[in-house]
Amino acid sequence: MTERETEAAEDRKPQSDEARSAFTQPIGVVSAPPVVEEDSSTTSEFSLPQGFNARAPEPSDSEGSAFTPPKTYSVKQSPPAFTPPHGIPVVKLAKETPWQDRMRTMLRMPVAERPAPEKVQKEDEAGPAVPRVLDLTLRIGELLLAGGEGAEDVEAAMFAVCRSYGLDRCEPTVTFTLLSISYQPSLVDDPVTASRTVRRRGTDYTRLAAVYRLVDDISDEDDEAAAVTLEESYRRLAEIRRNRHPYPGWALTAAGGLLAGSASILVGGNAIVFVAAAIGAMLGDRLAWLCAGRGLPEFYQFTVAAMPPAAIGILLTLLHADVRASAVITGGLFALLPGRALVAGVQDGLTGFYITASARLLEVMYFFVGIVIGVLIMLYVGVQLQARLNPEGSLQVVGQPQRLWQIAASMALSLAFAVLLQQERSSVLMVTLNGGVAWVVYGAMHYAGGISPVASTAAAAGLVGLFGQLFSRYRFASALPYVTAAIGPLLPGSATYFGLLDIAQNDIDGGLVSLSKAAALAMAIAIGVNLGGEISRLFIRSPGAEGRRAAKRTRGF
Repeated sequence: MTERETEAAEDRKPQSDEARSAFTQPIGVVSAPPVVEEDSSTTSEFSLPQGFNARAPEPSDSEGSAFTPPKTYSVKQSPPAFTPPHGIPVVKLAKETPWQDRMRTMLRMPVAERPAPEKVQKEDEAGPAVPRVLDLTLRIGELLLAGGEGAEDVEAAMFAVCRSYGLDRCEPTVTFTLLSISYQPSLVDDPVTASRTVRRRGTDYTRLAAVYRLVDDISDEDDEAAAVTLEESYRRLAEIRRNRHPYPGWALTAAGGLLAGSASILVGGNAIVFVAAAIGAMLGDRLAWLCAGRGLPEFYQFTVAAMPPAAIGILLTLLHADVRASAVITGGLFALLPGRALVAGVQDGLTGFYITASARLLEVMYFFVGIVIGVLIMLYVGVQLQARLNPEGSLQVVGQPQRLWQIAASMALSLAFAVLLQQERSSVLMVTLNGGVAWVVYGAMHYAGGISPVASTAAAAGLVGLFGQLFSRYRFASALPYVTAAIGPLLPGSATYFGLLDIAQNDIDGGLVSLSKAAALAMAIAIGVNLGGEISRLFIRSPGAEGRRAAKRTRGF
């Protein structure tokens, strides 16, 4: 092939780096007009017959409004957006079971396998606007996540709200500070996505219970006459946000003192120790309120709140009072240990929400470090003042009368913890009894049976989780109000204090051992509570409902 022929062949190749069609004529070639043969008797089989007027297609609105109602919404029934190749599985979820179980079951399914809702909430014929439903869903999820609810339960609540208003093809996503939800009407429609950031967190289980009741009413499919419209949901949500806390500030301070005093009784204190621990805890609470009013972060609030109980214990030691200073300091630590965040963090990790679990546990670590710094400062001051603090004081064995007082103290501790969590008055009695049962189980296994404290704590916490799930199923509410306060007597306050005391007295090895024991007790509490809840879901299953699906991974890969 000559050089000229080679260049001609190269010119005929399509240029891949230019946006050109393969049928475009080369540059410089002038296309001739098509030749029409008048006498041709052959016609194209794709040509239209003469006399046929084809109507031009109507222009389609390619940019649909995000405020148009969903295409799958119907007043009586919301059909699926498309039918998968293998058909829609027949999954019937019992309506008498809580909505949490039904929504957890469907959230673990792929979108194409979720059963179509049998009926949806009544609205006008046009249906609710998609952005308003998503906004309501995010606001409800924000209140639940800010109140300390687990990520899995928050996703279940968000999915229940969307599904009740006809948005069955939605995917909620929950992290520690960000909520997002995406809705796609069908595979050919553009998805609508909204998000919301959780910036402030508070502890108000009364508000949490009210949000659960709202979600339960929205997702109720039995009573069509009492269906909650979108406007009614917004109105009730605004009332929930405006409601005042059920207990005033002075009641919360007094509850903190009662909690610390009861905790001091659990570690062998007497009446004088009870009063001293209560005074220290109330002083710490007031100082923390002062720091919060000045805008200081929670880390410094915990540091300041941990100082007064430690200072009072050291002062009693310097005055040679016949009291156990360790019980005073331990009682003050009980009021500060972040048991709520610890249980929620471990629960998120066990249910597969690892990002949220990592953030929650990191928050717990920061709070714990703040407590450590506050107590260590006071202990170092006491060591410099020649205060003889005995690390072996926790090894005393209590007698039978003291154990009876400890049972009463554990119930009082749970009662005070419930008040601090702003629980409803109707649930305080159940929580108080649950805390007493937890301490009885722990004492029977550890003191009478000689079982290790970690195993005893895990068993008692598992029983708390089981009873909490049963109470929540009976009340169709969250399990947090029935679990968090009841684990108060099991928190590792004494192990934390004695570990810090050893470090302050230059016994680093002993201090690390005690702190490791405290961490093991904390993990035992969190895992036990979660395991008790999972046991209740395992054996109390909904008739006809599929189990909550999870990934099967048994070989580490």
